[in-house]
Amino acid sequence: MDWNTRPAPSLDDFAALADAAFKALPETFRALAGDVVIRVDDFADDAVLDDLGIEDPFELTGLYQGVDLGRRSVLDAQVMPSMVFLYRRPILDEWCERGDVALGELITHVLVHEIGHHFGLSDDDIHRIEDA
Repeated sequence: MDWNTRPAPSLDDFAALADAAFKALPETFRALAGDVVIRVDDFADDAVLDDLGIEDPFELTGLYQGVDLGRRSVLDAQVMPSMVFLYRRPILDEWCERGDVALGELITHVLVHEIGHHFGLSDDDIHRIEDA
């Protein structure tokens, strides 16, 4: 690939990489995550960053928003679909800083991490699984 003529991956490029990453996951994983909407933005908006107490928007590469599977009930009112946000600029920044992982792998990592929250896993749970 000739990087002299390539622009940075666009939001659409990221969406395509996220879609490919999702489709490459095991069927049982995809089935459980089936109703999750995946959205790619450049950064989290200011309200999200404020809610999370994050000052530097480059610190947030992804976010799960919704009611996780463990807290859902058939008695609940209709809820908005769960969403996974992938933030392009912070992911690109981490990819450049690390230099030891392919962009598609990093996008997959962030996507799987956020879907883990959809399953009801905490950050600590996810880190223990990754370390195992």
